[in-house]
Amino acid sequence: MSTDHPLRRRISAVLGLQPDARAIEYDGQWFSWAQVNELAQRIASVGVDHGQVGILLRNTPAHVAALLGVLLGGGTVVVINPSRGDDRIKADIEDLRLPLIVGSPADLEALVDPTDHTTTVAIAGLTDAPQVSSAAPDTVDDRRAGVAVRMLTSGTTGPPKRIDLTYDMLACSVIGTDYDSAPAPTQPRAGVAIVNAPLVHIGGVFRVLQCVCEARSFALLERFELRRWADAVRRHRPRAVSLVPAALRTVLHSDLTRDDLASIRAVTSGTAPLSADDADAFTAKFGIPVLTSYAATEFGGGVAGWSLADYQRYWAAKRGSVGRATLGAQLRVVDDAGVPLGPDQPGLLEVKPGQLGPSADWLRTTDMARIDADGFVWILGRADQAIIRGGFKVMPDEVRAALESHPAVHAAAVVGRPDERLGETPVAMVELREHVETVALMEHLRTRLARYEVPTDIAVVDQIPRTPSGKADLGTVRRFFEHA
Repeated sequence: MSTDHPLRRRISAVLGLQPDARAIEYDGQWFSWAQVNELAQRIASVGVDHGQVGILLRNTPAHVAALLGVLLGGGTVVVINPSRGDDRIKADIEDLRLPLIVGSPADLEALVDPTDHTTTVAIAGLTDAPQVSSAAPDTVDDRRAGVAVRMLTSGTTGPPKRIDLTYDMLACSVIGTDYDSAPAPTQPRAGVAIVNAPLVHIGGVFRVLQCVCEARSFALLERFELRRWADAVRRHRPRAVSLVPAALRTVLHSDLTRDDLASIRAVTSGTAPLSADDADAFTAKFGIPVLTSYAATEFGGGVAGWSLADYQRYWAAKRGSVGRATLGAQLRVVDDAGVPLGPDQPGLLEVKPGQLGPSADWLRTTDMARIDADGFVWILGRADQAIIRGGFKVMPDEVRAALESHPAVHAAAVVGRPDERLGETPVAMVELREHVETVALMEHLRTRLARYEVPTDIAVVDQIPRTPSGKADLGTVRRFFEHA
């Protein structure tokens, strides 16, 4: 276990910096760093001998403290999503065979078999003493040296899988490439951040750890909900916020005004594609630049993104790009044989994340991309989601973007459906903000897409199924059309 890692030392230093200072606001109540530290230390003392510790993570201060406590003890947090459906969660827990599981009393009662030989720690609230239920160990002792978090992927196209994120990877992402020598803060940082990303997703863990390592207090939201988010923005006046594309589009098409978001100087957006049209519409409405980025759970954070300086200089010429390499990452585009391609040639994106160190190998992604001579990256769609319709290749993201360009469409998801004659055809699920006939949507698409790209079916739903990270759950969308 990494009991003397710079990330652990930084967390410990911040928790003890100004114990009585405000740390987390949740549901209208502030909690201090001392209160966070007290529960974190209790979790650390229980979990230090267990190696891997499962946490049924929810967006509450107590769960934040539990996450920090396992890291303080040098253990490995195994992320368990308590919102995936009871049967799937129980099967996941059974397969994991963890020696220790932390969660709310209700989650533990519903999801953890009391006859299992697993110790549980119930955390009712940040200021409540955790309730430990000991059990004789009958679990796999599978310690993972150096692994901080076994993080769930978003599960966009299939069941989520776990990715091992090391202490080094997280420290590089939230502190910087000089994390081993970077000095800890000497006083709490001014301003209040807003964390609305779920802790079961890398975005939530990253934001929380970033705030803690910067000694910055933050308002923790259970989930993104427009009114609660807007209220937090008005009260805390952050200079920067992070919104996934679905949330950004919700803000864009709301009745919020420039005055509501007056403090914000930039919005960062990642986890899913965001069209340049939506980014520009947001900037036109609110006067706030949108800085898109490219990241993946496997990388332990971001590997490309826009800086404000780059945006001001290059956006007009390079709109739609996800920016340039960040955090020491290297990016290239290769053909199917792995041969690197030149500027502006489309191919498969490969990445050497800076979080993995200078000796890292190139990682092949499933994303099609092009990189120009200045290093700006455009994501063209996922190669493994391409729909081959009668020999023609259809990229779902291009069809989705065309649908979302219609003023009545709030969001769209596009998948392939088997077809006896053509192999596959594109079909779309749309979530509307105002009524429109599907015939009108088809006509809209015919002016923007090739004939073979136009979906053979469009289903209007109240809400597109989504993963915790806010991406469309394409597996569920695909099953919807299979059963339709």
